[in-house]
Amino acid sequence: MSTPALEATIGSGAPAVESADAGTATGRTRTAAGLRRWAVRLASLAAVVAVWQWLTTADARVGLRFDRLPSPAEVAAELGRQLGTRIYYLDLAQSLIRILTGFALAAVAGIALGVLVARSRWAGDVLLPPVEVVRPIPAIALVPIAILVFPTDEQGIVFITFAAAFFPIMVSTRHAVRALPTLWEDAVRTMGGGRAHVLWNVVLPGTLPGVFGGLSVGMGVAWICVISAEMISGEFGVGYRTWHAYTVVDYPAVLVGMASIGVLGWVASASIELLGRRLTRWLPRGDRGAGGNVR
Repeated sequence: MSTPALEATIGSGAPAVESADAGTATGRTRTAAGLRRWAVRLASLAAVVAVWQWLTTADARVGLRFDRLPSPAEVAAELGRQLGTRIYYLDLAQSLIRILTGFALAAVAGIALGVLVARSRWAGDVLLPPVEVVRPIPAIALVPIAILVFPTDEQGIVFITFAAAFFPIMVSTRHAVRALPTLWEDAVRTMGGGRAHVLWNVVLPGTLPGVFGGLSVGMGVAWICVISAEMISGEFGVGYRTWHAYTVVDYPAVLVGMASIGVLGWVASASIELLGRRLTRWLPRGDRGAGGNVR
């Protein structure tokens, strides 16, 4: 025979069970939606490769000349050959060292300068004019300056990478700081927080979404410029090897280099975006259930 206490216990436990079941169902829905998205992405890539294979094997000329373009099978064979050589991994390592060194320096300098000029009117008046004059110049156009100024080609390539990533990071950080609601800072100062406390606990966390947007853009631009710099003045690296293959008319090797550049750039940008999502979990998110976006 049931008692009021037992009925109360059962009644209070039922919503918890229903909530757990709903959470499990939502998780399964998200997983299924994520798998469908990946299936669509892989199918899209496979379709592009299939069309490419058909156009090259048929020696098609439909406004563009595909009869001279290597087929995916030829590129795959060349990739397999290069994977068995030491020089391929040496080039990858050299390009990664250059990009990571230049990008790390640009991230530190760009974030610091962006916060400084946004928080200090005096610093903005002094530092922004020369920065804004140099910013429209494409980083690859600085290669002659880098050759003249730096004693080694390696330092010059790192400088080009730094210049390419610095400006997107700095500008995004500056705009993110200026877009922060002044109410946040006023509330902390009302409770006795100093400038350093406001900087570390309000400004920097609040600007993370904008900062990571700049980091993602900066990484993409940096890859473009480091590859171009390697083609012009490098000795090792994916860009240098790709250009060398073009000069000796080895088109399968050219496409292997292009594919390697694309994969490396995608992994680098995806890593930054993943890190950004991990560090901004505290931000409110939209509905990401069956009808929302699943990332």
